[in-house]
Formats: sequence, C-alpha cells, structure tokens
Amino acid sequence: MAKPLTDQDKKKQISVRGLAGVENVADLKTNFNRHLHFTLVKDRNVATKRDYYFALANTVRDHLVGRWIRTQQHYYEKDPKRVYYLSLEFYMGRTLQNTMVNLALENACDEATYQVRSTSGKVLKHNCIVFHLGLDMEELQDIEEDAGLGNGGLGRLAACFLDSMASLGLAAYGYGIRYEFGIFNQKIVNGWQVEEADDWLRYGNPWEKARPEYMRPVHFYGRVEHTVDGVQWVDTQVVLALPYDTPVPGYRNNIVNTMRLWSAKAPCDFNLKDFNVGGYIQAVLDRNLAENISRVLYPNDNFFEGKELRLKQEYFVVAATLQDIIRRFKASKFGSTDFVAIQLNDTHPALAIPELMRILLDIEKLTWEKSWDIVIRTCAYTNHTVLPEALERWPVDLFQNLLPRHLEIIYEINRRHLERVSKNYPGDADRMRRMSLIEEGGTKKINMAHLCIVGSHAVNGVARIHSEIIKDTVFKDFYEMDPQKFQNKTNGITPRRWLVMCNPGLAEVLAERIGEDYIRDLDQLKKLLDFVNDDALIRDVAKVKQENKIKFAAHLEEHYKVKINPSSMFDVQVKRIHEYKRQLLNCLHIITLYNRIKKEPNKSWTPRTIMIGGKAAPGYHTAKMIIKLITAIGDIVNNDPVVGDRLKVIFLENYRVTLAEKVIPAADLSEQISTAGTEASGTGNMKFMLNGALTIGTMDGANVEMAEEAGEENLFIFGMRVPDVEAMEKKGYDAMEYYNRIPELKQAMDQISGGFFSPDHPALFKDLVTMLMHHDRFKVFADYEAYIKCQDKVGALYKNPKEWTKKVIHNIAGCGKFSSDRTISQYAREIWGMEPSLEKITWGFSNPRSIEKPVWVQKPKS
Repeated sequence: MAKPLTDQDKKKQISVRGLAGVENVADLKTNFNRHLHFTLVKDRNVATKRDYYFALANTVRDHLVGRWIRTQQHYYEKDPKRVYYLSLEFYMGRTLQNTMVNLALENACDEATYQVRSTSGKVLKHNCIVFHLGLDMEELQDIEEDAGLGNGGLGRLAACFLDSMASLGLAAYGYGIRYEFGIFNQKIVNGWQVEEADDWLRYGNPWEKARPEYMRPVHFYGRVEHTVDGVQWVDTQVVLALPYDTPVPGYRNNIVNTMRLWSAKAPCDFNLKDFNVGGYIQAVLDRNLAENISRVLYPNDNFFEGKELRLKQEYFVVAATLQDIIRRFKASKFGSTDFVAIQLNDTHPALAIPELMRILLDIEKLTWEKSWDIVIRTCAYTNHTVLPEALERWPVDLFQNLLPRHLEIIYEINRRHLERVSKNYPGDADRMRRMSLIEEGGTKKINMAHLCIVGSHAVNGVARIHSEIIKDTVFKDFYEMDPQKFQNKTNGITPRRWLVMCNPGLAEVLAERIGEDYIRDLDQLKKLLDFVNDDALIRDVAKVKQENKIKFAAHLEEHYKVKINPSSMFDVQVKRIHEYKRQLLNCLHIITLYNRIKKEPNKSWTPRTIMIGGKAAPGYHTAKMIIKLITAIGDIVNNDPVVGDRLKVIFLENYRVTLAEKVIPAADLSEQISTAGTEASGTGNMKFMLNGALTIGTMDGANVEMAEEAGEENLFIFGMRVPDVEAMEKKGYDAMEYYNRIPELKQAMDQISGGFFSPDHPALFKDLVTMLMHHDRFKVFADYEAYIKCQDKVGALYKNPKEWTKKVIHNIAGCGKFSSDRTISQYAREIWGMEPSLEKITWGFSNPRSIEKPVWVQKPKS
C-alpha cells in the first residue's frame, strides 16, 4: 500500500518523479472527488475500484487538456512544418502512469490518493452493507487496459516515436486505426496457446476524444471513367472514418501532440437504397460489413497475410489521413507543400503514394509531373524486415476490384519508372524484371516495398547492419540507381517509459550521480563511466536489481502460482515467437543445463530461472509448437527433485507492454539470439540494456551497435556473423553434421524426438525435430556449440557479483545512442527537414483546467 511521504523522503525526492506540492495535492483531491461525482455519477458508497481508476484518469487528463489545446493553437499560429507518422500499429500500453511521469504529477497523485484513502478509508455503512476504501496507486494503475494496437517491435517503436516527437517539440501527428479488438490475449491451457479476444474498450477509454466533426468518407470498389474533364472514380461504396484523438504529452515541456485513430462507420444509407420490400432489417445488419474494417488487428508479426480486409484497412487509414492532412494544409498560411512530411512505417501505409497522386491528379487537377514531385518530396519509407515472407505483395486482381483507380496509377508509376531504368541500364531486361513494381508469374502481384522506394525521397533501415543488408541484397538494384535515397536510422526507445516509469529506483540512483538531465539527453549516461569502480554505485545498482527481482518473483507467485528463487539469475527471452528469433536455441540450452545438473548433481551450479514469453501468430503452427515445447520442458525440469531451484523454466503468459515493464527491470540476462542478418534492429535489447541486464546475443540488428557503445567485452557475443551465414548458404547447411558431432546436442534432440518431454504423446514434437534436422532456415545447430560455451561464461561471471555489476554499469553508460530522442532528431534533420528543440514552452496559465488566452513565451530549459 502507498504510504505518506516522510520529511526525509521529501528531501530526497528529485524531479525524476516530481515534487508533491501541497496545493497540487489539494487540487488533485478536489478534482478526483469532482470526477467521481459529476463524471462517473457515483458516491463513495457504491463506487468500485474501476470507478476510482476512471476518476483518477480524468483528473490527470484535466492537466493535459489546457496544454493540448494550447499546443494545437501554437501550431496554428506559428504554422511549423508538420510530420505525419502513418502506422497500422501503435502499441501504446497503458497511459495513466506515463502521463503522470511526463507531467511530473506522479508523487502528487500518489499522495492525493493516499490522503483520499486515509481520510475516507474508515468503515462506511450504507443500507447495512460495509464498504472499505483502500486507494493504492499501483492497484488503480493495474485496472487500466493495455492499448494493445500492435504486434510487437514495429507498433511499440511507433509509440516511442510519438513520445519523442512531443518531447522534442515537433509538430507531429500519429495516424492509425482504432481497432475495437487489439492483439489477442494469450492463455496457456495444458501448455498450448489459446487466443482470447482483447475487448480493451469494454469499459470505455478515458484518454480518447471522438471528433465526429472531422469524419471523412473513404471509397471502395466502383469503376473508373475517363472523360474530357478528367478521370472520375464512380459507383463506389462509401465507408465513413470517424477520428478519435488521444493526447501525447512531451516530457515536462508543456507540449501535447495528437495521435488520431480512425474508426469505421457505415453511412446512414449503407445498403438501404438497394433493399427490396422486407429487406430493411438485413440492410441495417449489413452495416457491420463496413464497420468490420476497424474491428480487429491482424495478429501477424513479420508475416504477410494477403486478405481483402487487410488491404481495406491499409487503404482506409491512408485515405482518411490524407484528407485530414490536406484539410489542415489548406488551412495553413504558407501554402507550400514543403511544410508536410509523411513517414510510412513499413509498407502497410504504402497506398499513401498512389492515393496522394489520385487526389492531386483527379481532384486538384495538377499535372502528373507536378503531382509526382510533391509525392516524392513528401513521402519517406522505413523498412522493417528483409524476411521474404514478411514483404507485402498484393494480387493485381484484388486491386482491380477494390481500388481500380489506384491500380491505373500504379501501372503508370511503373511505366515511367521502368523507362528510367531502361535509360540508365539499356538492354538489361533482367534488371527491369527485378525492379518492376509488378511481379509477373502465376499471379500478377504488386510489390509494395518497390512502390515505397520509387515513391519516396528517403528509404531507411532501422539499424546500421540492417541498412547495409538492404543496400547489398534485397534492394541492391534500387540502391545502385538512387544511392542518395538510402539512409540508416537506428531505432531507439523512450527513456521515460522504459526507465523513469518502469524502474524508478534505478532512475533515481543514476540521477543522484549525474543529475536528472539525462532523461532528456540520454548521452549524459556516459558520465557513469567515471563511477564504474565506485563501490557505492556498484552496491546501489545491485541493490535496485535485487529489489526488482524480489518484486517480480512476488508477481509470479501471485499471478502464475510459481515460486522462484530471487537469488537465481533471471535469464529472460521475451518477444514474438518466431523461428528466426530462435527460442528453440534457448530450449536446447535449457535441456543441456538440465542434463548436466542430472549428471553431476553435487557440482556448484549457478542457479537460473529461465523465462520465455511471447505470442505466436494464431495460424503459425511451428511457433505454437515451440510454445508447447517450452512448457513441456518446464513441466519436466520444474518437477525434478534432483534439480530443485537450481533451474526453473517459466513461460510468461500473455506477454505485452505492461508485463514488459515488470520483467525487464528484473532481468539479469537478455537473450537476443536471432540468426545474424535476420533481426532488423530489435528494441527489447535496448530496454534490457538500459535497465541493467547483460546481453547474450549474436552480431545482429542493433546488438552490433550496442557492443560498440558498451564495449564488446561487456556483452556476451557468440555465433556466426552475417558473412559466415552467407558463406554457409552458398556451401549448404547440413544440420546432421552437427547432430552427429556434438554429443550434448544429440542427447537433447533425442530426448525431444523420443518423447522424454512428452511421455503421453512421444511423437508430439516430430514436426519440430524434422524441421531442425532437415529444413531449418535459421541454422540453430550451427550456433549451438558457441552459444553453450558463451552461456558457460555467463554462469561463471554471475558468481562474481561485483564484476557482473561493473559490466552492467558499462552497459547503462553506453545506452545514450539508443534513445528514441536521438532517432527522431535524425529523422527530423535528415529526412523531414525539421529542427527538434529541447525548449520548454510556458503557456502562461496556472489552473490546469483554465482555457484563457495563452501567452506565447518560449524559454530555454534551465
């Protein structure tokens, strides 16, 4: 339970969390009670914990509203360049605590809710029913549903970017879909994943504001007419896009930007004009067909699913957003198209390119050349993967039916593009075929990545090694023709959510040494290098880690009914379940450790609790089998009395943002073990690094740059590098060679295939065994030996807590590069032509709910 701050606590408090002023606390209590009464229409006798959460959320939201209105007024008055971040996913997680951190309200709210409890927590009697109010901040925060509108890295990156764009004072807008059902909730039943719908809006969402006045029509189907007056897309089916706005506060700079998510609504006359006598009921019911567009998030990560509904979603968000962008542009004073930047987060919003062309050509009546020039200068494309199964290729027939005008425009873009290719490389028909936007073959398909490259002025990968790979392999032809387009923008994470909010103990320990300015300038963590050998810092960092582990162990005991040893090494791999992420390599290490302990039970082993978490796409059979294997191994290992608590295996059910915020601060070891060349960047790796975990990983994605920043000797790097993988591809990978040569690997595989971990169903893992032995694209066996040896080093070092913690401090000190503030500053300067700012804007008001005319004063951050 929360306790009142003592005088000593208050002296120690620093602005990492924000001081709790007496007036602020009194105001919060008054507003909390006001919302309970007027907004929720409840009194203390009947209010539930959820009512108290909503009362607190609305109270905190009041502190956003004035700043939100003023920020939008400021953008209207000053008319800066706007950036529009288009993403089909925004994996926001919870909002309450993040807002309190960014507005420096956390301590005041903590104190206010405690006081509400302590003054009103007496036993109240009403109609002979006894109620007891106990308002604990963490309990209230746990009532909030995650906004799980994303699958994994791509959607969470978009959320971090919104935080950084607001914190850097950029006039930025996030645009996406307000899915009624986000990423599914995962249940583990008898070791198998079972999906449940994520009805996150069931109780309402206090952070969003519907804006029906900005509703926009979106057209589908129909046909194209070419007349003397121009081109018209006619006989279309219309779906309305209703926007919902969510405030995005910057970090203590009074700026609040907007994330606008579109919800699909059927127009009033949807199908009604066509109904026959007696068909009215069915016509009304058919409205669901239109509204299904925003019903559910497709739960695929790094896998393309070519369904018509998915293409509808992609066009829906793009068409509504571009109408909004053009409306806002026409209301601006300057009227230059250079005042708009559109960033395409992967190929999902690629239709922005032909849609903007359609608007400029057919509606604004510009020439092709002028329209294309605007499109190129406005759009930029971020590539997130090189896995072939993840790249979007839409059948031409589907386009012809759903978006006939856009198909015409894409064909014309391709014709002009291929003319240019032919001019630059005369007679090279093979290159023309490779570079075409239209892939010929059995089924004609549109390559959306090619469309994005041709229609953008900048193309970026998300880690240095990934950006080199796309230039050298998948987009080599495009790089050779337009090298100036290709850039790198290494991903980053927001230190507000991923340190200050989820690990306040560590944030405070760091601030005591180097001041709290590092939260807005993460490069300042380099100052910690002066303290690497400081016994007091080593002790404090280790103490915070142990406290986090004890807290997470209690969480596991409460929610998973599993008791673990908080003194054991917490070895964690949490991410989507995918063959390329190689959870199977982790499984082989667990089995090897288990066999070693069984063989030498009296040896001094480093105790480990190995935790693996993540969701498998519902249709991804192999990923679901991997989850079953992990749980099956856990059943054997965890119940073996010879092993005891020296080795435990936990599958973390329903991994999501909120669970990440609990497990990452508690982790000792971070597993980043993808096959070199397959993980574009990774951002979980950065979160673990910032929170004091050491990384065991391959030289893949951002691991390469993490090793540079922290020193490779401070990470546990193993396995093949990209050139080794490429050489093996050429030579041919023979899994059986490793199986026959390495006894521990052979033993582990024989146990899996022989039913040791599935005694009731010996052939259960036959498919996994066959895949690993005969058609493993990700070469698990090739890295097994190096991984096991590296894990032995990990176990040995963990026995020396002081040396372990020194490496932890080196890692934290090397985290500066991995702030999303740095990433967004580079996007702004090098792609969008904007200048970020760390200035704080003072709006000139004291009452957070007042809406008097603002005073435009900008003063530098003190």
